[in-house]
Amino acid sequence: MIVSASRRTDIPAFYGEWLLNRLKAGEVLVRNPMQPKQVSRIALGADCVDALVFWTKNPAPFLHFLPEIDAMGYSSYFLFTLTPYDLELEPGVPPREDRVSAFRKLSRLAGRERVVWRYDPVILTETMNAVWHASAFALLAEALAGYTERCIISFLDDYRKIRGRMRGIGYATPGRVEMADLAGRFAGTARMFDIALYTCAQDIDLSHCGIMHSRCIDAELIGRISGRQVTGTGKDRSQRKACGCIASRDIGSYDTCTHGCRYCYAVSNRKKLLSGAASLYDPSSPMLCDRLRGDESITGHP
Repeated sequence: MIVSASRRTDIPAFYGEWLLNRLKAGEVLVRNPMQPKQVSRIALGADCVDALVFWTKNPAPFLHFLPEIDAMGYSSYFLFTLTPYDLELEPGVPPREDRVSAFRKLSRLAGRERVVWRYDPVILTETMNAVWHASAFALLAEALAGYTERCIISFLDDYRKIRGRMRGIGYATPGRVEMADLAGRFAGTARMFDIALYTCAQDIDLSHCGIMHSRCIDAELIGRISGRQVTGTGKDRSQRKACGCIASRDIGSYDTCTHGCRYCYAVSNRKKLLSGAASLYDPSSPMLCDRLRGDESITGHP
């Protein structure tokens, strides 16, 4: 089993102590976001977890937990989102230079093969055009050269739930020609700094640029890191059609990430976020920013 921690929130940035406690306890309770009365009990023992896959924009608060997690026998890697946007789009994210520093520290601690850079999402506006992105990407690639082996790019998806928050930004959905042009610019830069470039959940074929489709949750990478073959893991059917990720169990909760990124699909209700993260977070709880209400059906590991 592969554990995703998490597409739904930034566990390394905000909930590292909770995660460590859950690993020590050997299990976690996760509420079904679509069926709130359904709760899964997921075993987290190192003997049944092939890998922990961390999604984060700021692992700095988590770095001191990582050696202990490694010593417990878990294999893991990080999908580190590092973008060039300002406070208008990412109001709660630390300054870029601090995140570059955290990326390098994490790479030195874990190894560069365990830190995957995500330049995601690519947001195109009148000012943040292809030339702007090409320059911004080059600066970040240079700063991260030698600290990662691969970068994953993805263009902004026009989710209905983000349209209100993105109103006034003036973003545009790029066509295939525009996407290919910008991706080609990125590819040239990535080759210069010895970073393999991939796309995430994009159905456009960019192989002529040397860019292949990625699997953010990737059996090959997990096998290389863990030293053992991962079997019985087909495509994750809960993800978008163009997503190549293999199946995993996500242990996060929506509406709990306080970075405040305007384009984030994982936060739909600001009031729910503040009440959940502020009043319900308990590092010793079996659930993240949640508690059992008494009317749930709990299934899974006894």
